[in-house]
Amino acid sequence: MTDSCSPIENRNFLSPNQFKLTIKRCPKASFFSNSGNIPSLTLGIAKQSNYLKTISQPGDMIDFQDFIFKFLVDEDLTNYLEIQNWIRGLGYPFSLQQIYDLQKERPDLKTNITNQLNLFSDGTLSILSSNNKSNFQVRFYDLWPYDLSSLLFDSTSTDSQYFTAEVKMKYTYYDIRNSSGELL
Repeated sequence: MTDSCSPIENRNFLSPNQFKLTIKRCPKASFFSNSGNIPSLTLGIAKQSNYLKTISQPGDMIDFQDFIFKFLVDEDLTNYLEIQNWIRGLGYPFSLQQIYDLQKERPDLKTNITNQLNLFSDGTLSILSSNNKSNFQVRFYDLWPYDLSSLLFDSTSTDSQYFTAEVKMKYTYYDIRNSSGELL
């Protein structure tokens, strides 16, 4: 435990633009990422009845909020289609062959029991220090996308702004590790 009177060792602040995202199933989208979040956690609350009032106690289930990242879309749509095809494979809107193709697409992704069907992917959000070295990592387990933003083309726009797409993902859980890989 740290002594509250000890001097501050690191006086640098955490910067919102020093990060690197890696998602195994969609390396092109994650390479062009320009934002990502450390999702919030919500601990459930148990209600304990009492003859005077109800008392709130810590619950036993944590609700992990969505992992959301944005990426710049390349002009060939390769990174956009990477995510879109993943969602299509999970939802197989036309035939079961789509989910079979998704499972065969990246056999190297099978990492654990929950991933036996090869539908999910692990990912890492590396947070960089002020020296641009990995300071800590947020590791996501069993990621899968459920929402991909649209791309709106507009010929009346005079400004040449590049497309950014947003992806919302669910996952089993995440943990935070130091640069040596030890759990914090």
